[in-house]
Amino acid sequence: MTEDVKSSPPRSRRLPRAVRERQILDAAVEVFSRHGYHSASMDEISEVAGVSKPMIYSYLGAKEDLFAKCIRREAARMLEAVRQGVRSELPPDMQLWHGLRAFYRFVAEYRDSWTVLHRQALTVGGQFAGEVNLLRSRAIDMVSALVVTAGTKKGLGQVAEFSGPALAVSLVGAAESLADWWLDHSDVSDGVLASWLMNLVWMGFNDLIEGDVWQPR
Repeated sequence: MTEDVKSSPPRSRRLPRAVRERQILDAAVEVFSRHGYHSASMDEISEVAGVSKPMIYSYLGAKEDLFAKCIRREAARMLEAVRQGVRSELPPDMQLWHGLRAFYRFVAEYRDSWTVLHRQALTVGGQFAGEVNLLRSRAIDMVSALVVTAGTKKGLGQVAEFSGPALAVSLVGAAESLADWWLDHSDVSDGVLASWLMNLVWMGFNDLIEGDVWQPR
């Protein structure tokens, strides 16, 4: 009898709701990243989180609700990481470089988050892809503002305002693709990665707002 009591698993401690929800979301992100939305099971999420399935349903809803909450939380965390990385006292190009470094640091530290956002959510589509596209729109707005600011300082505000949003779309797309590549080439530092992208895109941004543009001959 004594041995049976000793070998019994301990019951989960009673924790504040916010702590428990974070625990469940952390587990869900891990499982969704590993298996994808359709193949991930609530049983495995329950096991990884160390809570019962009824508790998951009670706190965060069914699988669809849980996946949506994972996307929203990880999107907010990533955007906040980039915002914190942008140093507003610096020139626009350095702001962008620091922002890119913050983005790549986030991808490196939270690989599961990036996988859920950039691969799983977009693959499932529907409202989940819509959440990711909303995140992308906010990132595009941040980059566009930097391009317009740089152009305005050089007296080319109208040119920058016209081209800024489209250039920002190009940069965000390039940054995402490079992040995917980086997952398999993690020996490259975030600073070097950000510098590569700056050399690819910012020099082109600068030429455009200066009026030095390439045209087909």
